[in-house]
Amino acid sequence: MRCGIDLGGTKTEAVILDDNGEIIWRAREATPADSYDAILDTLETLICAADAHAGSTVNVGIGMPGSLSPKTGNIRNSNTQSLIGKPFRQDIQDRLGREVRLANDANCFALSEAFDGAGAEAGANGVFGVILGTGCGGGLVINGKLQVGTNGIGGEWGHNPLAAPRVDEVPGPLCYCGRNGCNEVWLSGTGLARDHYDTTGKKLTAVEIAAQATPETKASIERLSDRLARALGAVINLVDPDVIVLGGGLSNIDLFYSRVPELWAEYIFSDVINTRLVPNKHGDTSGVRGAAWLWPSGG
Repeated sequence: MRCGIDLGGTKTEAVILDDNGEIIWRAREATPADSYDAILDTLETLICAADAHAGSTVNVGIGMPGSLSPKTGNIRNSNTQSLIGKPFRQDIQDRLGREVRLANDANCFALSEAFDGAGAEAGANGVFGVILGTGCGGGLVINGKLQVGTNGIGGEWGHNPLAAPRVDEVPGPLCYCGRNGCNEVWLSGTGLARDHYDTTGKKLTAVEIAAQATPETKASIERLSDRLARALGAVINLVDPDVIVLGGGLSNIDLFYSRVPELWAEYIFSDVINTRLVPNKHGDTSGVRGAAWLWPSGG
């Protein structure tokens, strides 16, 4: 059986999927994000519980913030700081005595939606999965295979600069990565709230902005839609996916699915645009399901 684990900043969730993709077991623990050893302890506890439920050794896939460096094998680019520079995969494999597969959490989202989610329902061969939450990220699946890339950063869209920036968007806000104007500082819940405040002087959360229908909040959503159209237009020009699936909290803004395709035509180098923009199917479980699908045959 396959076990997927979503290692988040505040909680860690584990599930077992059967061969039909149904969740037959689930457990959650708080993530001790400040302690690397405590994270390993938590994962070992969850995996042992999964083994006990399955009555056998499960195949483990873990979705996590950051990625493995092909050079060192250590974790990089993670907003869970205690993981950075650590041989995470090797350490958890040593504890369990078995292979463990790892992927970035956005990659797991994309894999889940491509394998048996919105991408699969659309009959798509090329699926670009986008998470628009506290930050933003992406993952690319082609013909059922996750495209990790030679540098291990395939689909790492959140830290591309915003495409076709306006004069007032340059150089753009400072990102935690040290660069200015990354997609993440614009196309995220925190980015939406900051942009609304900078424009109106009013402090609202992304949820509040999306829920209100004032001229000011509508204008903020329109600016976000235009930025998303530019950023996704660049993706379409580069990899030309059949479907783009949105996830994360901002994916609940229904307007995106009609407005963004109206806007992205200006930025796409083609006389026809068949790429579809769709909401996710699996919601908050996409990440943990995708981690399980790192073992597509169950082992």
